[in-house]
Amino acid sequence: MKIHKEGRRILFVTLLVLLVLNLLVFNFNKGADLFNRLFAGATVIVFLLILQFFRSPFRHLFTHEDLLLAPADGKVVVIENVFEPEYFEDERKQISIFMSPINVHVTRNPISGLVKYFKYHPGNYLVAWHPKSSTQNERTTVVVESDAGPLVLFRQIAGAMARRIVWYVNEGDEVSQGEEFGFIKFGSRVDLFVPLDTEVKVELGQKVKGGETVICQLKVK
Repeated sequence: MKIHKEGRRILFVTLLVLLVLNLLVFNFNKGADLFNRLFAGATVIVFLLILQFFRSPFRHLFTHEDLLLAPADGKVVVIENVFEPEYFEDERKQISIFMSPINVHVTRNPISGLVKYFKYHPGNYLVAWHPKSSTQNERTTVVVESDAGPLVLFRQIAGAMARRIVWYVNEGDEVSQGEEFGFIKFGSRVDLFVPLDTEVKVELGQKVKGGETVICQLKVK
């Protein structure tokens, strides 16, 4: 287990602020030992909660050109055929993974290939399970031409708590399955859009692990 680079500065600043607050409380409230202990305990809990947001556990990654791995930790909340308006402009199969505050927030490439399209969209911060969050919230859209052939689109989507999306890919990059392509600070959701004939390997409500759980299998022509 290690701390992700996106959290190091936040954790350092948070630690300093909490230490200063504790020193002030203990200095100006010397007679209230019980309150001081409770306050110190509360600040430790706050720091540990923020710390777990930025954990980055080791994963046993494997690669396979026609299998899509989970791009994030979380729970499968959507499996349905929808119209994808941004890039494909036709019907695709959508699989969505909801990331709760206690999940690992690293996002990983679900498949290896060439990034054919990338776009960042500023937007709202609707709750991640809102039907319009996929098209109205702050998000990134990545389209990869997989080594197996089919195009795969995936999105990082911010939610009510997540207020910053970080990405490490750009159009024209070669990406490798399982490697980090970004980070959603304080979680939210990742959507996958694949061809309609793709065989889904997960079920609604299933918990998945980024870079390990097989989400679906592409049909290779």
